[in-house]
Amino acid sequence: MKIAGNVALVTGGASGLGLATVRRLHDGGASVVILDLPRSDGTAIAKELGARAAFSAGDVTSPDDVEAALDAAQALADGPPRILVNCAGIGNAARTAGRDGPFPLDAFTRVIQVNLIGTFNAIRLTAVRMSQAPEEEDGERGVIVNTASVAAFDGQIGQAAYSASKGGIVGMTLPIARDLARLKIRVMTIAPGLFQTPLLGGLSEEQIKSIGAQVPHPARLGQPAEYAALAAHIVENPMLNGETIRLDGAIRMAPR
Repeated sequence: MKIAGNVALVTGGASGLGLATVRRLHDGGASVVILDLPRSDGTAIAKELGARAAFSAGDVTSPDDVEAALDAAQALADGPPRILVNCAGIGNAARTAGRDGPFPLDAFTRVIQVNLIGTFNAIRLTAVRMSQAPEEEDGERGVIVNTASVAAFDGQIGQAAYSASKGGIVGMTLPIARDLARLKIRVMTIAPGLFQTPLLGGLSEEQIKSIGAQVPHPARLGQPAEYAALAAHIVENPMLNGETIRLDGAIRMAPR
């Protein structure tokens, strides 16, 4: 799938991994729609990028909001989006049975709702739009890239909700890829390790360096641009389908 000349929708595209992906795809010649919360910097980013960019304020768990973002994508290029990158997500930390009682069920449910169900919501609605596109010369209609985490495999204490949500994304990658193969739509997932994103924004430089030192090689935090580079490669490589790629510098997380 060519990046240049196509339209991409990036959820969570106003910060972190999503923002880096928006910039990479836009630099590669794609028109890009950012779907992120109204309080995000999406408007300013779209204005900075110019004519081939748009911001659609919304929540990935809302079918109406995702449909509105898809309408915005269709308006950018008079055709359905061919690229979807799902980066929207949240996290929390709580013990299953802690000093203050059991893990709050509403907090667990919220993480599943945003990370897992929000990802599937974007996939299902975008796939229908992609299926309406004429086939490319190489026989593809679209590419979907999801974001999991190494926590799907190496979940730490307190990460029950986060790991469950990301494990769900890993688990549905292959069946959705098989399901959408008849429509010539590929589905891949990236499982990042420790990356320098706004989630680490409150840490000092010394703390960030200490966390990065846990990574075998390179012994540092990943950069969002490195995630974006892999996402772009997945779009362009037609044999990548139905798999989860760990992007983690060989780290295996300890229990805590």
